[in-house]
Amino acid sequence: MAGTLTSGKIKTKRNLSKTKVAIVVAEWNEDITGALYEGAYQSLLAHGIKKQNIIRKNVPGTFELTLGSLWMAEQKDVQAVIALGCVIQGDTPHFDYICQAVAYGITEVNIKTKKPVIFGVLTTLNKKQALERAGGKLGNKGEEAALTALKMLDF
Repeated sequence: MAGTLTSGKIKTKRNLSKTKVAIVVAEWNEDITGALYEGAYQSLLAHGIKKQNIIRKNVPGTFELTLGSLWMAEQKDVQAVIALGCVIQGDTPHFDYICQAVAYGITEVNIKTKKPVIFGVLTTLNKKQALERAGGKLGNKGEEAALTALKMLDF
């Protein structure tokens, strides 16, 4: 797939057997975020991260991903965090405020904690676009977020 990281396996210099990754998942649009989680989870397992070292934490919505990610990144034994959410544009500017706030917030968590905190948030115009990116014809952006975390750990 051109323009995506979804390629199955990546090579890493690290032994990932003891690496601990937190996945923070927004409950809003749960059918989408659940599929993103499954893509991230399966990708981490395929790269040697052990089940017991993948921590899932749910937050109510995408806006809460920033604080949830900060709390997980502050854990000394967590090496990376993947933030998964989905914001679908509606009739009001709410979409714009949420997307901007979360993008800025996740960036700040990266800088503050000096750990990879991956922005795995779909920002789509409609549910069809979200489904296409959560395991549909455009791949699974959750898997891409997991691969991004692994690549950043290698950096």
